[in-house]
Amino acid sequence: MCGINGVFHYRSGEPDRELVRRQAMAQRHRGPDDWDVWCEGPVALAQRRLSIVELSQAGHQPMANEDGSVWVTFNGELYNWPEVKPGLVARGHTLRGNSDTEMLLHLWEEKGADLVDDLRGMFAFALFDRPRRRLMLARDRFGKKPLYYHDDGQRIVFASELKALVLDPSVPREVDSQSVADFLTYQYVPSPQSILRGVRKLPPAHRLIADESGVRVERYWSLPVAADTSIRPEEAVEGLRSRLAEAVRIRLMSDVPLGAFLSGGIDSSSVVAAAMRAGAGRLKTFSIAFGGGAEEQSFDESRYARLVAERFGTEHIEERLEPDDLLAIVPHVGEILDEPMADGSIVPTFALSRLARRHVTVALGGDGGDELF
Repeated sequence: MCGINGVFHYRSGEPDRELVRRQAMAQRHRGPDDWDVWCEGPVALAQRRLSIVELSQAGHQPMANEDGSVWVTFNGELYNWPEVKPGLVARGHTLRGNSDTEMLLHLWEEKGADLVDDLRGMFAFALFDRPRRRLMLARDRFGKKPLYYHDDGQRIVFASELKALVLDPSVPREVDSQSVADFLTYQYVPSPQSILRGVRKLPPAHRLIADESGVRVERYWSLPVAADTSIRPEEAVEGLRSRLAEAVRIRLMSDVPLGAFLSGGIDSSSVVAAAMRAGAGRLKTFSIAFGGGAEEQSFDESRYARLVAERFGTEHIEERLEPDDLLAIVPHVGEILDEPMADGSIVPTFALSRLARRHVTVALGGDGGDELF
């Protein structure tokens, strides 16, 4: 993941570059490898980068196109970059390296705000068109990457995390009572609301465009709901298998060490199986085992993870946690979360991520499988 933030005075005014820098520093945990702030006229864009693809300075952000007329700060990964890149080159675009971020700049030159239709991946980004004095924020179709913003009628300030956004003294800090009610109902705060009144989350599959005429938020994609009732069961099985295999294959794009979370459940086991079949090599897999009494151990599925790891020949790394270890993690989780969330699995997930980070930079997981199926 990376951390992005910035501000755009779409009516009048100029950014406080030092404030934007401090907001970026508040997100350093999202991007330990590189950072910068670009500030000019009414806009400032910042980036905290976790380098995954294109590790050289050719991947440095915020990034501009050839003539500096378009700038972007990007969080995410665009899986169809290898397919799109040759077409951009054939159409005369000059590329500085192999960073998927460049895809945004050149598609904007060709398509403007409709570039989101060509993106296959997970993303949140801010793109500024200097000649048009126009800012676009966009978020991926399922909202995998976060993006908060505040619009005061004169300017828009945004960040990947709420803790960075509220460093701006003009951002309201009053708790939204409706968001509290939503949290008690859904166990999280649904977009577009946030826990703070006046701060919003850009919803999944939406883009925000700000210019001198104001700010508008638009949906650019909706989940297709039409069902093909003519399909046979065996076709459905093969269709699902091929789509899962393709989804995992394209996510193996990385210039840094890559591994996978492995709980032993169907979701993560399927991802590991698909990764190995796609040629992931000697994949590192990670799991958390639970110690303690019978109640704690009833949640322990590590034996299933070991069976899957043995079946596919992964380099399996396991960490056993006692109840006191889990309790010690809770304060750290509280520091990370910007909004209340009632899913207790965040605690072992934190431990699992910490374990994996000692060995790899990127880890595939099975999250989303339960929700989809």
